[in-house]
Amino acid sequence: MPTVFSANRSSILVDGEAVEGLQSLVFRVVTEREDIRAIGSNERVEVIFGLRTVQGELVIRSASVKLDTLLQNRAKFQLVASLKRTEGNDETRTVSFDDCFVEGKSFRLDAHGSAATSYAFTATRVREE
Repeated sequence: MPTVFSANRSSILVDGEAVEGLQSLVFRVVTEREDIRAIGSNERVEVIFGLRTVQGELVIRSASVKLDTLLQNRAKFQLVASLKRTEGNDETRTVSFDDCFVEGKSFRLDAHGSAATSYAFTATRVREE
């Protein structure tokens, strides 16, 4: 049975401070890799792995003064997401992002009048508990 987390019940902390209006959190772990070729063949014989980074995006309803300040100051922070399942279930998962930097932001206002800001961030590592 899959574990289904609810965005409405989940929350995030930036340097221990709650960020209101979370709409979505997306991240991916990227690992550099290089293929080692076999001489006289079109197949690889080995793979060498290199730098591993985390790239993510937070979408916040309206905006976040805390994240705007971190972007402006190019300051490092820690992001902790507490993912919770639907009501009636106390199961949670904590995802921690270390040594984060906000690298950019974009703003949108839709036809229904709802504003949202997307904050792109990178992290040195992600830990799931």
